[in-house]
Amino acid sequence: MTTQPEALRLADALTKHLGGNTATQAAAELRRLHEVNQELLEALKGFMAGAEAMGWSTEKARAAIAKATGENK
Repeated sequence: MTTQPEALRLADALTKHLGGNTATQAAAELRRLHEVNQELLEALKGFMAGAEAMGWSTEKARAAIAKATGENK
């Protein structure tokens, strides 16, 4: 079972419970930022594969991915 990301849950709640122009804009921005975050995570994961193959340290990248995905909760 997958759970909905918090940003998307909040965006849905804003539009469902508040509506209005400001809430709609905030919800759209949350959805946009979630999409950008997903793209950046995938790019970072791809970079890490190459970095590890070169013997570079990926400790900070791993920590950033864990933080963004909630793996360190």
